[in-house]
Amino acid sequence: MALIEPGKKAPAFTLKDQEGHTRKLSDYAGRPLILYFYPKDDTPGCTKEACAFRDNLPRFKTSKAAVLGVSILDEASKAKFAKKYDLNFPLLADAEHAVADKYGVWQEKSNYGKKYMGIARTTYLIGPDGKVLKRWENVKVDGHAEAVLSALA
Repeated sequence: MALIEPGKKAPAFTLKDQEGHTRKLSDYAGRPLILYFYPKDDTPGCTKEACAFRDNLPRFKTSKAAVLGVSILDEASKAKFAKKYDLNFPLLADAEHAVADKYGVWQEKSNYGKKYMGIARTTYLIGPDGKVLKRWENVKVDGHAEAVLSALA
């Protein structure tokens, strides 16, 4: 599936977080939502990205925005990752990559010439009305949380 264009409605989802709580897109209606997709728990880039969102969480909360991280692997993996780095926001387990598919981020990747399917690091800023306001593709981790914050401002 293709990436969701700004102005389009964000696809609904229901996933469990690292504590086993069910999270739905509709839970965040009426406030901005940062939905960021990352390849895998506890890998260098993903850890750096998650910690940047963690460190900036008070600034996101000022604008009433919620932050959700989404990747493959199960709730147990998310729980271990969250505990190890004190990640104080929901990490959603998309083990079957169904939500990644809906958002167009389950893509063919290549590493040392080997092709495989995986999550392309992508962030969506979803408005209070459930429509995509902004999308960042092929995210470079350095400075990304700050870029999302300034888009919220």
